[in-house]
Amino acid sequence: MRAFVIGRKNWLFATSPKGAEANAIWMTIVETAKANGLDPGRYIEDLLEWIPQLPAFVRPGQLKGYLPWNIETESSRTISA
Repeated sequence: MRAFVIGRKNWLFATSPKGAEANAIWMTIVETAKANGLDPGRYIEDLLEWIPQLPAFVRPGQLKGYLPWNIETESSRTISA
């Protein structure tokens, strides 16, 4: 909750509904990673490495392994099956 209060002034500069939606998505990724014991920065770095390696048309089931609660450990940098 504290992150939302601190970010409140920054979100005044979202300037559009699309910008506000992007902020909400970003905060959801960061806070979900934290809630699952992952370092958010490292998790996002890993996603940026893993996601481009996926095929163009991915089934939703293939993406489940990339969710923060399915990552085995922060240090392993692997995806659980």
